[in-house]
Formats: sequence, structure tokens, C-alpha cells
Amino acid sequence: MRTNTSSPTAGALLRAWRERRRLSQLGLALEADISQRHLSFLESGRSAPSRDMVMRLSETLSVPLRQRNHILAAAGFAPVFPERAIEDARFRPALDAIRIVLKGHEPYPAIAVDRHWDMVASNASIAPFLEGVSNRQLLEPPVNVLRLALHPEGLAPRIVNLAEWRGHLIGRLRQQIEAVADAGLAELERELSAYPGPRPTPAHHHDPARDIAVPLRLRLGNEILSFISTVTVFGTPLDVTLSELAIESFFPADPETANRLRDLTRS
Repeated sequence: MRTNTSSPTAGALLRAWRERRRLSQLGLALEADISQRHLSFLESGRSAPSRDMVMRLSETLSVPLRQRNHILAAAGFAPVFPERAIEDARFRPALDAIRIVLKGHEPYPAIAVDRHWDMVASNASIAPFLEGVSNRQLLEPPVNVLRLALHPEGLAPRIVNLAEWRGHLIGRLRQQIEAVADAGLAELERELSAYPGPRPTPAHHHDPARDIAVPLRLRLGNEILSFISTVTVFGTPLDVTLSELAIESFFPADPETANRLRDLTRS
């Protein structure tokens, strides 16, 4: 007995992304400046999309570059966006730029991560915060920063507001899954959600950072350091790998944390 499986057509993939973006056919047609009838024919397979049409609809739907290549391949066209390994010599200018940003952020910690939250690079200010990790396997490359943060043998025991920070990280991950439809991220979310951890509870400690962002409150020795973070991505990338890299920079949320980080740098 033989089972036949077929890959989704370009039209089916475009329809799936339209539905993921919660757009009607009419809404997408208006945004892409094409007729609803033509879009209907493309999605149903009655018409084959041109290369330019795949690019137009993908851009309108904010489809990630990796998935745009998949749609192009399904339509019978060669991928447009290259995907270079981090170690590729042609990727060096981007990696050099990342390292400059990370170095410039010292004495505050900063990391660069790929699409699955594996650490690509970090600055020297990250080191003191990894010393208390009991499971050293979590620090073996590739280091997944979400697993490192929430694993019960990772940073989790030292995160004072673990319930709050755990909810924040898993919420970000779920938003990312919704945006990019990555099976690897979905598997990571299931793993992290299964970790034991406290349920969210009202915060009794007043942290001014909570007025503007979810803080990370981390115990370091006898002190509690408080951070807020920002995420930076490359503008208008044309490389798949570069489009999926992000830099997360941590800033002190109070003067005590800033002073402690400067002391750590001098020691």
C-alpha cells in the first residue's frame, strides 16, 4: 500500500499566512492592490502566482524571509533571500557590528540570539550572572537563553520575581510563534511551560521599573539587581540568518544596580 503526500502549494501557503494575520481576502487584496477575484484564484490554485506576486503578497503579510523562500519554492521559483551560516566569512560584517554593540553596552549585560533563542554572542558583563548555574550542561553551546533562564537548575532559583519573569518570557515566545509559525519554537514553548515554577502572584515589592516594563530581579550574592531590557533587530535585512538575529540589552532599573555593575567591571 502506497501513501502519497504532497507539499502545500504556494496558494495554500499564502492563504495560511493571510489567515494567520487575520485578514480577509478583501482586506489583503486592498492592501496588496490586487483584485479579490485574482487573490481567490491564487489561493485556490486556479491561477499560478508570478514571482513578483509572491513577493508582493509576502511583503504585505509580513511573512518572515525564511518562509518567503518556502513560498517561492512552492511556486516553482528559486529562493531570493540567502541564508548564511554565522561562521560564513560573508556574514562577518554583521557579526562584527553585533560585537561592537555588545561591547559598547558594557558594563551592562547584553546578548545576541538566533531565531530559536540560542546565544550567538554576549559581552563580558554576562559572565558574573552565570556562575551560580548548577547544571553546567545548560552552559554548553549552543546555550538556549530561555532554557537557561527558566530551568530549575539554571537561573530560575536566583530570579526573585520568577513567576512574573516566566510569564513574560513565555508570553513573548508565544507571540513569536504566532508571528513566524516555527515548529522548533512551539516545541521549546511546550518544554518551558512544563518546568515547575510558582504561579503569578501580586508583587509586594515596589519596583519603579514596573511602571514602564516587566523587570528582571536577579539575586547576586546578598544583593538583588533589577533590570529592564530592550530588543534590537537589523533594519531591512536581506539575509535569512540576519533577519532572525536579535540583540537583547539589559539596563539597570535602579541606581544600586548600576553602581553594582560598575563595581563588577572594575573588580
